[in-house]
Amino acid sequence: MLDYEICKNWTFPDIVHRYSERDTMLYALGLGYGHDPMDRGALRFVYEKELQAVPTMAAVMGSPGIWWRDPKTGADAVKLVHGEQDVRLLRPLPAKGCVIARNRVVSLTDKGVGKGAVAVVLRTLVDEASGDTVAESRNVTFLRGDGGFSAHGGRSDPGPEPLPAVPERAADFELSYATRPESALIYRLSGDVNPLHADPDVAAKAGFDRPILHGLCTYGMAARAVIEQVLDHDAARLKRLALRFTSPVWPGEAVRYEIWRDGATLLRLRASVDARKTVVLNNGVVELA
Repeated sequence: MLDYEICKNWTFPDIVHRYSERDTMLYALGLGYGHDPMDRGALRFVYEKELQAVPTMAAVMGSPGIWWRDPKTGADAVKLVHGEQDVRLLRPLPAKGCVIARNRVVSLTDKGVGKGAVAVVLRTLVDEASGDTVAESRNVTFLRGDGGFSAHGGRSDPGPEPLPAVPERAADFELSYATRPESALIYRLSGDVNPLHADPDVAAKAGFDRPILHGLCTYGMAARAVIEQVLDHDAARLKRLALRFTSPVWPGEAVRYEIWRDGATLLRLRASVDARKTVVLNNGVVELA
């Protein structure tokens, strides 16, 4: 049984995350950048000349790992899934540097027996040299096997505000990216080494016939779509990307991104795998400078 007091007050040590231009380029390669060697805009993310960091790299920096596996949490870690991701950039992410990551549990919400629980963890990334906050990353986790904990003396917090639905009209921008069969094996080198994305035996135990692509890879590809289609490859203008994960993607599938304008500095976003007629990312909110 999930222990509300222990999980809500979980102590995370500060994590020092140093990264180089090589790390920045590797992350971009994991998102599919570089498939066209003549695309000068895309080269700014995979070549040291005028190198930029894809802002969503903040989502993979300073992770505390799957701490839910600690028996003290009482959580059924096998059944947890990544529900939403929301990254806010307070300043452009440098192409290299060092950040200090500070994680804390913001809320734990009991949805009821058989309905699971929802946890929100906020990560703040602080530039080591200046002390300035670079980014805030909010991870929403759905704990499918932990509903009903509040009936045993635990408390339950209000849940996170739901992300808004995308418009019903046709999208203003649309493009597709074909992922490669080895996409997950490249992306995992940026820090998420969960064997679910590499080991067929682990994938089978989780109910999949083969390893799946990281949700945060599909999420980073959404940032790539916005940067290419709307921002003319100027990554510094991307200030926020929030999305809900609705279905997994398998390496090798093509993902179609739809983008709607909703004002001068606001976009909405959705992603689908048309071959399976499946929405894989939804309720996207994008804020621009």
